Amino acid sequence: MDHEAFSGVKVVELAQWVFVPVAGALLADWGADVVRIERIEGDPYRALATQGIGTDRGGVNLSVALANRGKRSIALDLRADAGRQVLHELLADADVLLTNLRPGALERLGLDADTVRERWPSLVYARGHGFGMRGPDADQPGYDASAFWARGGLAYVLTPPERDYPISQRGAMGDRNGAMALAFGIAAALLKRHRTGEGSVVDVSLLATAMWTLSSDLLAALNDGEVTRVPGRGPQPNPVVGSYRTSDGRHVQLVFLESDRYWAAFCRAIGRDDMVDDPRFVDLAARREHSAACVAELDAVFARRTLAQWKEVLGRLDAPWAPMQAVEELVDDPQVVANGYVGEVRLDDGTTYRLPAVPVQFDGEGPPLRRAPEHGEHTEAVLLELGYDWDRIIELKDAGAIG
Repeated sequence: MDHEAFSGVKVVELAQWVFVPVAGALLADWGADVVRIERIEGDPYRALATQGIGTDRGGVNLSVALANRGKRSIALDLRADAGRQVLHELLADADVLLTNLRPGALERLGLDADTVRERWPSLVYARGHGFGMRGPDADQPGYDASAFWARGGLAYVLTPPERDYPISQRGAMGDRNGAMALAFGIAAALLKRHRTGEGSVVDVSLLATAMWTLSSDLLAALNDGEVTRVPGRGPQPNPVVGSYRTSDGRHVQLVFLESDRYWAAFCRAIGRDDMVDDPRFVDLAARREHSAACVAELDAVFARRTLAQWKEVLGRLDAPWAPMQAVEELVDDPQVVANGYVGEVRLDDGTTYRLPAVPVQFDGEGPPLRRAPEHGEHTEAVLLELGYDWDRIIELKDAGAIG
């Protein structure tokens, strides 16, 4: 199949860390030529050490690989006139400018939206930011742990009230969700440009991404409803929507939202035919009224078998449920393997490593994953494409304008 949905699209990426670079990686996955502009000293994300997947890995920096796969990298000093000139030449035939620089920095560089759009009206100008482009905090730096997780409400609603401190988020959760939205916005703007010839300004913030993620809670807040923080296990109005512990200390998640539809078959599958017509549990209303008793009965049932045994029992039931898996189990889950949700990157020396694949597939397949560039790996090649000769390239390097 053709994996080049964005073939012929040139993206100039002026960004660092995770959020916006991941959007660029998604476009590169589907064939865009993404030219990544890094500072002379490199993206600080290259120096991050975390979980044995960054600079502490001792091999491929998988954090950088995931955020920058399939791109080309050019090292420029945009504080120098010559560096900015190179950028302008790149933008002259670009389709997209993708950036996460803050408004003040963009204005100082003459790269604010109004200036860029006036010069190149057909360019799609896409920016990711922490808190939105307007308002008192528009120029405040924002990472996903601050703009998405903390200010966006997720830490509050997901922390049980009895804890003294909020739980911590997993790495780059908001960044990668925001990146999907930004890539979607860019695709829509390119479609609009195809139809009208006009570029657009595309904005996605981590704060807005958090609010979209918490849409159910926002609906309650907007309509005088109750926004509840995630408790411990707590009361279960529907006893067959919730988790149950197995004999080996694992858990099974039941999600029988249409509980009357599944109740009889479920009771028979677990060997409790007597519960089908028990007046306390006979229908949703009865189970709600006697929830504590129903949960106690099911707790006792689930505690008699291991997770593996429950997977076999419930696997025969046509109803929504799932084992609660560790991430280490997830990577080899038969569904993950069958659908190609983990991809492999092969380097020129034969070394391979695995990365999560882009969750979007075309015609049943995802794109092949390519490696991320080294810092400034393509500086000379890109300049040669722009018409620079080697003497000029050496001059720029000696002046410190390129890396």
